[in-house]
Amino acid sequence: MNSSLVGNQSGRPFCLLAISYLETINFCLLEVVIIVFLMVLIISGNIIVIFVFHCAPLLNHHTTSYFIQTMAYADLLVGVSCLVPSLSLLHYPIVLSESLVCQIFGYVVSVLKSVSMASLACISIDRYIAITKPLTYNTLVTPWRLRICILTIWLYSCLVFLPSFHWGKPGYHGDVFQWCASSWNTDPYFTLFIVVMLYAPAAFIVCFTYFNIFRICQQHTKEINERRVRFSSQDGEAGEAQPCPDKRYAMVLFRITSVFYILWLPYIIYFLLESSNVYRNRVASFLTTWLAISNSFCNCVIYSLSNSVFQKGLKRLSGAICASCARQRVAKDSSTSRSKRSSNGCHV
Repeated sequence: MNSSLVGNQSGRPFCLLAISYLETINFCLLEVVIIVFLMVLIISGNIIVIFVFHCAPLLNHHTTSYFIQTMAYADLLVGVSCLVPSLSLLHYPIVLSESLVCQIFGYVVSVLKSVSMASLACISIDRYIAITKPLTYNTLVTPWRLRICILTIWLYSCLVFLPSFHWGKPGYHGDVFQWCASSWNTDPYFTLFIVVMLYAPAAFIVCFTYFNIFRICQQHTKEINERRVRFSSQDGEAGEAQPCPDKRYAMVLFRITSVFYILWLPYIIYFLLESSNVYRNRVASFLTTWLAISNSFCNCVIYSLSNSVFQKGLKRLSGAICASCARQRVAKDSSTSRSKRSSNGCHV
């Protein structure tokens, strides 16, 4: 039987944040509020992103839209998967054993966040190719190759965390389940395996590509401004500084990547400390894990604030929804008025 449902020997439920427990309600209040709040934000935010990409064809002109939408779908599934720990904390009966549910939840969330991390690395590679090889970009980056790359990301993410069922805790768990907190330990060798196969390559690719992207953009901006000054001086007009045309879009993607790693850095540090038996704390595990998972909502916020095309698509989506609601209201009013006229005619 699920031990998190029956609680410990004193009858109190298993709560990581002890301050959340109230005698009047028999569940972990603060944990449920945090997880449900994040779940609602993540699901609603990523549904909006997915619909906006379908409503704004201009967004699909960039090959990075393939990876942005892949991240949106992965983040949406993260929000849906958060329903599992929410039901557990609410003492909703689960058919499967707690150990199996705990392992499956940890594996699924690990795979989904690995997809996001790998997609960010692929986005940086895509922008690097677009800036360093603009003439051959369309021949190198084709829709067929992009689909193969996305499929590879999903398969690789599924395989790299598959040993967690026998090797140890993969991370992204939060110890919401009591079995996770007390019986499922991290393994230093498995942690090293994940760092070598996922964390380190993704971080290195992102740092290398964006460093070179901004260096090249700065060089291009300098060359363009020198040419404008040279030609404007011949014409007797003052030239204005013009930024690199690719730099603005690269900055949007760089913000998304930076926020991702900023939110995940506390958990990665804690995961390494826990695996090496240097530091272990259930409250720190919960807070750092769900801080990292909150990143699944941040992409839609960054994109809506930074991308003008996305803002237009969002306005178009909201306008379509408002127009649909208005048509339904008019149809309802007209049907109501017709029914009233017909009823009045019957009484005459």
